[in-house]
Parts: sequence; structure tokens; C-alpha cells
Amino acid sequence: DPSGESYFRQEGNGLVLGIYEQDCDPWSVDTTPWDFGHELLPDNLDRIAEPLEHAFFRFPCLATAGIKRVINGPFTFAPDGNPLIGPVPGLRGFWSACAVMAGFSQGGGVGKTLAEWMIDGEPSSDVFAMDVARFGDYATPDYTQSRVVENYQRRFAISFPNEELPAGRPLVTTPVYDTWKQAGAVFGVGYGLEHVNYFAANADEAYETPSYRRSNAFDTIGRECETVRTAVGINEIHNFGKYLVEGPAAEDWLNHILANRMPRVGRIVLTPMLNPKGRLIGDFTVAHLADQKFQITGSSVAQNFHMRWFEQHLPGTGVTVENISLKRIGFQIAGPKARELLSRVTNADVSNEAVKFLSVTELDLSGIPALVNRLSYTGDLGYELYVDADRQMDLYAALTSAGEDLGLKPFGMRAMMSLRLEKGFGSWLREFRPDYTAAETGLDFFINFDKGDFIGRDAALAERDNPPDRHLVTLVIDADDGDVWGDEPIWKDGFVVGFVTSGGYAHHAKKSVAIGFVPVAMIEPGGQFRVEILG
Repeated sequence: DPSGESYFRQEGNGLVLGIYEQDCDPWSVDTTPWDFGHELLPDNLDRIAEPLEHAFFRFPCLATAGIKRVINGPFTFAPDGNPLIGPVPGLRGFWSACAVMAGFSQGGGVGKTLAEWMIDGEPSSDVFAMDVARFGDYATPDYTQSRVVENYQRRFAISFPNEELPAGRPLVTTPVYDTWKQAGAVFGVGYGLEHVNYFAANADEAYETPSYRRSNAFDTIGRECETVRTAVGINEIHNFGKYLVEGPAAEDWLNHILANRMPRVGRIVLTPMLNPKGRLIGDFTVAHLADQKFQITGSSVAQNFHMRWFEQHLPGTGVTVENISLKRIGFQIAGPKARELLSRVTNADVSNEAVKFLSVTELDLSGIPALVNRLSYTGDLGYELYVDADRQMDLYAALTSAGEDLGLKPFGMRAMMSLRLEKGFGSWLREFRPDYTAAETGLDFFINFDKGDFIGRDAALAERDNPPDRHLVTLVIDADDGDVWGDEPIWKDGFVVGFVTSGGYAHHAKKSVAIGFVPVAMIEPGGQFRVEILG
């Protein structure tokens, strides 16, 4: 009974009524006593009086049944309600298997996964949602308690794909946060870090209504997309994971753990990272900054996951890896007027011949030392401008002043995800994740088999010789007021033949779009499928 926050089932010759009460009580928040086993806590029916009364109304048979026994014991929770399993980042040989709140239903899977991980070196399927590495240092005790309470109180709540929950926020912000907020930013969060979803045009949009349909921010997000496609937009690049790799063995090491060949100095490559079975465990851009110096950029939410893999495969000497995700931040500028904007804040030549696509260069931007990558996740002419965190506001002031007459406007993550859909660009944990391979997702295009050995090469070679049966495709959906989000079934001739990995509305193209897996034998231009939306 979602409205009563209770569940009801048979137990032998009796009935069990379980309640997730709003007035929940955190217990033993500092540490669980070492001598605590399966003991129960003192009865406290007053705390559940309101949902208990509702349950007696919902299930009239309870009125004459009486209460035979009260069971009041503690649950164990992580901030998102999922278990915490796997090797703990930074502690070699230290493993976690805790926060298993549903022991009977989750215990078998947790044990199997840990056994595979310890014996085979990796689980047989993607368990990132339970991986202890999904959290970083931001997950403090206070943050954890506030999120656990929120999660417990919402056990029976309907979750919406565009919903942003408030507990424990804002936690980690960048220098431009207050400026964005004053400009009407509506924030989301990833890996503890606030990011702008969109900029509200009026008071009604200051809160995005949770919905499976197109939200009250739909038109505003569309305008942000048009700014990028027709003029120039500005967006933060803080929510990428960024790693500085240095040392005399840096290039050899990167060629070993990544599937593409490392670029020459001043150039950038895109590359997947594979596990020994050829499964995707990362997709990165790698910039060769200088001799023996590289910057790797990837998914923000996988920072601890990736750092753990890097550290597990580091040689004894010759390479250092540092997570610089919050030290080196800045902005991306994207759109047909992006080059003109860049030229106004530097005396350097930024022509197409001087700053080529997939190049990296150090420039002085209005007196601010910056690292400039020429690439864009929106698919437009674009640049990523990285500076030290303490210079971010200086860079923002320079760009906004120089771009006023160019129509420069900020855009958020909702617009960026819409724009990348139009280009068919994949996203980590959506199109790219450890359950998928490079050849299934198209990332095999960025594998260099001629460079020598690398982790996952044998498996990737076998897949090249025996192509997979499924592949990602981009579909245009005939939809009116609702779009796919992910995991919706794809049908053909009355059978489910695949599933959606992500989707949404492509505002500039004015089409509802889905990316998903279907059998290779069914892929053809103009092919017809049915996708279940709000089913």
C-alpha cells in the first residue's frame, strides 16, 4: 500500500504487516556495537501509530485480529539504499560486503558477486549500482545519514526519471555556483557535485515537476539547445572525471590499459578501456599535454571506480596518477560562434588551421593560463577551457563580457543530453557499461589492434572475427508528450527484440529519439520497430 507506506503478506497461519514510517529513527549512527547480533530493539508503536491506523483502515480484517508480536529491529543502509560491495578503493586487499538491507533476497547475489570478483578478478555482470566505488570522499557520515533517512522515507514512493532529491545538498559546489543560482539555475547532482540542469525562465520553472512526460522545463531546455546550435552556449565542465598521468613510463602504461594508441603531443584521442573479457569499463578522451604528461577525461560518477582500476594496474615505478577533477575545472563553449568568442579572449591564432579538431593547446585567456581542448559533446564547433579552480570566475567574467553581442547564454545538462542524442553520442552507464562490449556499441572504431598488447585485446580480437549479434541504433520515435528514458522494451513483429539504453527529445531536430540495442540482422535504414513508452 504505497499511500499507507506498508506491505502485507501471509506468514504461516497469520499475517505480517510491515511499515516504513516517516518518523524513522536513525540508530547507532557512529558504529554498530561489535557484540550486536540479531537482537531486537524496544517496541515503539507510537512511532508507527499513524501508518498503523491507516493499515487497519485499508485491511479491515486487522480490526479483530490483534497483534501477536512486534518486531522492531535495525536496517542497514547506504545513502542510495543499495549494498556496498567490492574492493575498497585505496585499501589493497580490503573488501566490503555491507549495507545489505534485504539479506534473504540480496545475500545470495552479493556472495556470488564477491566470490567471482575474488577468484576471477571481476564480476560476471555489471554491479556498479552495488559497487562500493560508486561513492567518493564526499559521502560523509552527515551526508549518509540525511540520505539514508530520505531513502527510507521514500521506500514506497514512485520515482521519476527527472526527479532531483534534496537531502544532503548542496554538498560540493564550484566557484560559479552562486552566479549560476542567481541566473535561475535549477540544479541536479552527480557524485556529490552540483551541476546545472537548466536555467529557469520564470518562477514556475524554478522547480522541475517530476514526471514521466515532458516537464514544465521543456520549452526552456529547447531554447538552450537553439542557443548552442545557432549562436554560442556556455556550460561547466566540472562534472567530468579528470586524471593527470605523468612519468617516463606514462605512455607505455596508458597504451597497456587503454585500447587506442596514445596521441602525439598536442593531440587528443578517444578510447575505450576494457577488462580482460573485453567488456567496457571506461570511455575516455586522452590529451597528450607534454612529454611524459597526459590528461584523461571520463565519467564523473565513475571516478572512484576508475581510480581503483588505475591503481590496481600501476607499475611499481615510472607512472603517477592523480585525480584532478575539482582542481582543474572551467567551461565548455559550443556553437557556430564559439571560435569567434575564443578569439576575443586571446591574442593567439585560434583559426581552424592553428587549433585543429581533437587538438590540445595551452593558451592565455585574458591573462588566465588555460588548457584548451577542441572537441564538444554537443557535436558543435566547441572548446573545453580548463583552468585552475581559483581562476574559474575570472574566466567566466572574461567570456561573458566578450560574448554578450554574440548571443552567449548558459545551458545546462538537460540541453547537453538532448544535443548529444541528435548526434547519436553515447553516455557512460547508458550506452557504455560493463555489460556491453566495444563492438556492440561502436567503440571498436577507437581500438588500435596494431599497437601491441593491451588489456582486453584478445577478447576484442575474437569479437572482431566473430561480430556480436546486437548493436546500438538510433531510433526516431513517434511520440506526442512523453519520451523514452532508458530500459524500455523494443518490439518487432510482436516480439521483444531489444531495449532502450537512453533517449529523450532532440529539441533542435524536433524529434523524439531513442538509442538502444537491436539484433544486427534487423538493422536497416528506415527499419520499423515499436518502443513501449509509459506502458
